[in-house]
Amino acid sequence: MTGANTIAAALERHATTVTRLSSQISSLYSSRLPYRIFHGSTNSTRPPTQKGNTKFVDISSLNNVLSVDKNTKTALVEPNVPMDKLVEATLPHGLVPPVVMEFPGITAGGGFAGTAGESSSFRHGFFDDTVREVEMVLGDGSVVKVRNPDIAQAEAKAKGVTGQVEKGDLFRGAAGAVGTLGTTTLLEVQLMEAKKYVKTEYKRASSVAEAIRMVREETQKGDNDYVDGILFSKDHGVVVTGKLVNELPASAPDTQKPQTFSGAWDPWFYLHCQEKTAKARQATDYVPLAEYLFRYDRGGFWVGAAAFQYFSWVPFNRLTRWFLDDFLHTRMMYRALHGSGESARFVVQDIAMPFETSEEFIDYTSSSLGIWPLWLCPLKRRAPPTFHPHTTRPGTSASDQSKQDDMMLNIGVWGWGPDKPAEFVAKNIELEDKVRELGGMKWFYAHTYYQQDKFWEMYGGKGWYDALRKKYHAEHLPTVWDKIHVDADKAGKKQRHWLLAKKPVGGFYGIWKSIRSKDYFLHRRAGWKWKGE
Repeated sequence: MTGANTIAAALERHATTVTRLSSQISSLYSSRLPYRIFHGSTNSTRPPTQKGNTKFVDISSLNNVLSVDKNTKTALVEPNVPMDKLVEATLPHGLVPPVVMEFPGITAGGGFAGTAGESSSFRHGFFDDTVREVEMVLGDGSVVKVRNPDIAQAEAKAKGVTGQVEKGDLFRGAAGAVGTLGTTTLLEVQLMEAKKYVKTEYKRASSVAEAIRMVREETQKGDNDYVDGILFSKDHGVVVTGKLVNELPASAPDTQKPQTFSGAWDPWFYLHCQEKTAKARQATDYVPLAEYLFRYDRGGFWVGAAAFQYFSWVPFNRLTRWFLDDFLHTRMMYRALHGSGESARFVVQDIAMPFETSEEFIDYTSSSLGIWPLWLCPLKRRAPPTFHPHTTRPGTSASDQSKQDDMMLNIGVWGWGPDKPAEFVAKNIELEDKVRELGGMKWFYAHTYYQQDKFWEMYGGKGWYDALRKKYHAEHLPTVWDKIHVDADKAGKKQRHWLLAKKPVGGFYGIWKSIRSKDYFLHRRAGWKWKGE
């Protein structure tokens, strides 16, 4: 079968599936029955919130890359395509998505319907900023295609054409709205030229303030393709920059190999950063592109180290990390975290902060939570109305966009919280209040306790969202707040099963659940891993 025939067959299979979904959703709409989407996987740490007789619509079969077009630099991608599969499909064409979520299992649909900003987002924005068009099944079962208004208007302007983009409000509203305005069934993703390596530079910072300043300065340098940072403590930070290159330096010795992070004996990336800057102010590696994109997969940034803290009798060293490597990739860790029930006492929060108040927020997390390391990731700020996190500079009104920064700093706070449910909930609510006080905003994938009136106030009122729900036949569906809210009273009183609450029973049960998934085969067989020249 030729390439054109293969693409045509894939598109026909896709259309058949979408027709079936449309029929099912239309039937539910006729009875005004709410429904939720079953994707087959999740990277959320929120507890499930299924209520009553809520129906599920299964879209797990929409998991294919239908085409990659080298001429237009685009890919047609179904929503359940994970990042590693997308990168494996595009790299043979010399192309790569501008924004690649750093965990291989995060899906394209999740990146659009949720919030996905990574170390290239200071330049390219959120993942949905790189999506040219989405196909969606609306709440009444109708199938629509919606163009990204920013991309469409920029292309029209280049041709001397002006005008509104049809359903542009739906595209912007659906991005980040966790599927509450319709079901995404296909994405056209913009691609860019790929190169072999990322020249990776590690720069030591000696204080929190210095690290924040350095991150901002690096975003202003035109030759940086990637910028992020890690704070190990108040006096040891590392700012990491990446530049796409095709060649190793001519001065490199013949025996020098590119640095990789996917092998069982390779270092975990965050430990590598720490070691590289323990005695030096600056160091450089050349990392194969896909190895760089998924550099945080092993160890899940540093969340994997928490597993060793749980199983405290297991030493945390290179030998044990090698021996247990199958269990220490993000897909397996998500399975274990949910299966063990430990997500109920593990703080997993990404916080978008104004640069001006980031140091104060880090002082708060240090004194109140004692969680280190912290991740720093600069992002383009999206102006409201949007469900993406957006920041408000101190001393300004959120409604006055002329006084807001065009950049913000994401701070990743991931570590153990209080053991007792009531104390865990109280600490999370305290964190939410502090974030709001300092002009920041949380991401939706984690525990969220905001009361409904406070939540809608943060997002500019409910009017704009309700208008979209009415216009696009989604009023019978759960709202964003319905989907992400955790009832503080219930969560504070909830007790885990007595057996799972006993160490190490819950942990072993989580491991058993992850083994049953067989997700470890996905990494063992991954095609993106570096195999040499």
